[in-house]
Amino acid sequence: MDVLLPFGPGAWVFIGAYLCSLLLVGWLGFNARRENTLEDFYLAGRGFGLIVLVFTLYATQYSGNSVFGVAGAAYRQGFGWLISVHYMLAIIVFYRAFAPKLHEIALRESFVTPVDYLHYRFDSRALSVLASIVMIVALNNYLLAQLMTMGRALQGLAGAYGDIAYDYGVVGLALIMLIYGTLGGIRAIAWTDMIQGGILMIGFVVLLFMLIDQFGPLSAATNTILASPDADKVVRPGGAMLREWFSYILIVGLGGALYPHAIQRIYATRSRRVLNRSLAIMAFLPFGTALIAVVAGIYGLAYVDGLEGAATDQILASLLRIVQQQSLLGYGLVVLIFAAVLAALMSTADSAMLSISSMFTKDIYAVYIRPSAPEAELTRVGKRCSWVVVSALAVLAIALKNQASLIGLLDRKFDILVQLAPAFMLGIHWLALDRRAVLAGLIAGLGVALGLAFGPFPFVVAGKIWGIHPGLYGLAINLVIVLIGSARAARSYRQ
Repeated sequence: MDVLLPFGPGAWVFIGAYLCSLLLVGWLGFNARRENTLEDFYLAGRGFGLIVLVFTLYATQYSGNSVFGVAGAAYRQGFGWLISVHYMLAIIVFYRAFAPKLHEIALRESFVTPVDYLHYRFDSRALSVLASIVMIVALNNYLLAQLMTMGRALQGLAGAYGDIAYDYGVVGLALIMLIYGTLGGIRAIAWTDMIQGGILMIGFVVLLFMLIDQFGPLSAATNTILASPDADKVVRPGGAMLREWFSYILIVGLGGALYPHAIQRIYATRSRRVLNRSLAIMAFLPFGTALIAVVAGIYGLAYVDGLEGAATDQILASLLRIVQQQSLLGYGLVVLIFAAVLAALMSTADSAMLSISSMFTKDIYAVYIRPSAPEAELTRVGKRCSWVVVSALAVLAIALKNQASLIGLLDRKFDILVQLAPAFMLGIHWLALDRRAVLAGLIAGLGVALGLAFGPFPFVVAGKIWGIHPGLYGLAINLVIVLIGSARAARSYRQ
């Protein structure tokens, strides 16, 4: 392995110890289980306190894409990608719109998956099945992006051996994640999130000081960009960029709040007070994470040339390699940052993996394949599902290593996830919301979003129309159908 990366034995001992600690936590989580049930495996008995919840939400929300994807987008677009700070804040705002009330209902009704709420609220089998498919597809997209990040975490540092290192990163880290995740369930994942979240917080702060020490102040990097052909990436955003900002705030804010694994953390929270305090703390974290990732992209734009397309997502790794070669201190700091990157991507990938398996097991297998299956069997099926899904996506991640950018993958996931916003965010407050209208709106919204995103339309530029994501056009149609359909249903009921 030392042929692939310029890390010495000491660095690999540190990283190896960190990875082994995750396996140990998985074993501890396995031994700490109280019963062999879905609620215990996927929700840890609904016992998350403030510290655990903050760290597990933080480690889940700030994924490997917060490091690689955001830095890569800032490299491509410049200061315009400061929008990432705003859309991470928007996620907290949309959480507040429905999470506290959802937690109260989930505690009373013993929900395990997000679809449990939809079944309780609308009692529509068709809506529940379609919502399950939407969330599973979106999470598979998300998990694929995390696995690709695992590979790119090594690829950018490996020089001529980048392609081989990418494959090792995808397979090796996915295997470790599978072992501790299927051993200890959400309890082990939340405990590893505390380790990973702590490393990530420290790593981001170290990263900022490391970049300043290596390249000088941000103002110097800005002046370098202004004197280059990329000067337009520093100027004040015009109308097109402002539309794109607005689009990202809405689509990531709504979609991020509807992450199935985040909803399950809402279910697992000990009390509503703990949930509210956790969300208040989360509101401050984008300034120490997304903002620093943007700064890294700006430094890369100023001092690293030649990256194009999917390769721009390697900009952070390229910066780390430059710093690593300068001094022993730089070498040590890069090792810490590298561990932080692994923490970021694994903490999100494991949550997505577990959420996929929970929905397949409880919402599909237990309803349509084996309705009489005992809890112990369902738990075993969920674990096997995790192995099958991650193995298939690891193969796909290797096949797509040079064919997709991380931000592009994220855009498609949000395009379909936001179509669930009426069901969750309106449905939890408006009792007159009609289930047939919600189903029709969801179908229409998905059709419009996917048709615009993948159709052969010349007016779709970089996956957007007039700077607006296809998913928001779909959501607009979705909302019109939901509101008109529910209003008509209410009039018919009164008559």
